[in-house]
Amino acid sequence: MTPQHDIELLPLRKQIDDLDRRIVALLNQRAQVVIEIGQVKRNGGAPIYAPDREQEVLAKVRKENPGPLPDSCVEAIWRELMSGSFALERPLRIGYLGPPGSFSHLAARRKFGASVEYDDLEDIRAVFDEISRGHIDLGLVPIENSAIGGIGETLDAFLESRCRIRAEVLINVHHNLLANCAPEKVKVICSKPEIFAQCRKWLSGQLPHAQRLPVASSSKAAEMAAREAGTAAIGSTLAGEIYGLNALYQNIEDNPNNTTRFFVMGKESGKPTGDDKTAIMFTTAHQAGALASVLDVFRDFGLNLTHIDKRPSQKVNWEYYFVDFLGHQSEANVLKALEEAKKHCLQLTVLGSFPRAREVL
Repeated sequence: MTPQHDIELLPLRKQIDDLDRRIVALLNQRAQVVIEIGQVKRNGGAPIYAPDREQEVLAKVRKENPGPLPDSCVEAIWRELMSGSFALERPLRIGYLGPPGSFSHLAARRKFGASVEYDDLEDIRAVFDEISRGHIDLGLVPIENSAIGGIGETLDAFLESRCRIRAEVLINVHHNLLANCAPEKVKVICSKPEIFAQCRKWLSGQLPHAQRLPVASSSKAAEMAAREAGTAAIGSTLAGEIYGLNALYQNIEDNPNNTTRFFVMGKESGKPTGDDKTAIMFTTAHQAGALASVLDVFRDFGLNLTHIDKRPSQKVNWEYYFVDFLGHQSEANVLKALEEAKKHCLQLTVLGSFPRAREVL
């Protein structure tokens, strides 16, 4: 760089330094208010995480952003700010389906940032159990994937749990080839069978001769790739960071729009935001038209269904249906619809009302 460039950059860099000092001062002024909020919440027994307030803050930030920074960048900054705020009010402990580096871990990090505590759990039911025991504040579980549909283990866990849905999270599932060797040196590729299926075309075209070794999780695959020469893994960028692997190729999935929806679970439902969903689980009598009768209720009350799934009960000879729809359980028409729907059900449980996720993280 020429001396003239250095001379021209000096005043601009000074502006950056001055702005950074002002930003840090403002952030700490904000943090002082957060500490006071935390004290009020503790005195009143209010939950630290309030998804309705989270939605409100992010909406205001996007509205106030004139650019040139894109909304996604500003929102990411504010999410990390809120993560630090949780730590100041009272450290939150978030459980997720482990091991570290899983896509559930990635979704939790994108939702709650780096300043909260995380607990990796062996299975989805354990996430529900640890919330019920009070060992974690919130848990994050996958509910459906755009490629493979509903997640049966999560739906089954709802049958025996009183946990409630607090929020939903959408993330794009991008698979990456992770290794510490050159691509031509890769002899074995490890990952979950489902992930191999989602990357089948790319693997057949780029690494047709590499052995594919199915393992229990993409995180386990990354761990193996980190210690075994000539071995690669397919997993998240977070798994690569944790296990010190290079991303040889990114976004190798056959469907670039592969999205997974997660639920944030807690002990109670949140307040209405004006843009909410409600999830219910119900079972009907074993007779013709029983399911249609329930669904007709939601149509008659003008409630738009956003998801429907079914699972066989493990205890009785009936099927359970999982449905979510637009609206909050506190709204008058939703209350009336639920009361009417119960007339056609053997059992109906409201699993929670929560803000609708508008953005893919």
